[in-house]
Amino acid sequence: MMEFLYFPQDKSEYIPAVLMLLLFIILAAVTMIVLIKASQKEEKKTNHTYRLEEHENEN
Repeated sequence: MMEFLYFPQDKSEYIPAVLMLLLFIILAAVTMIVLIKASQKEEKKTNHTYRLEEHENEN
């Protein structure tokens, strides 16, 4: 009926898939953190270059 789905009887075959999923989730989180930090650094650099900090404090 549903031959295209594969559910192994030996559940140990799920271990590599779970490990790969965890690896990709961890790498995605690390990438997101790196991008956020780079963005914050770029924002500080831009603010310093154009002296936007002074204008923000006046408001």
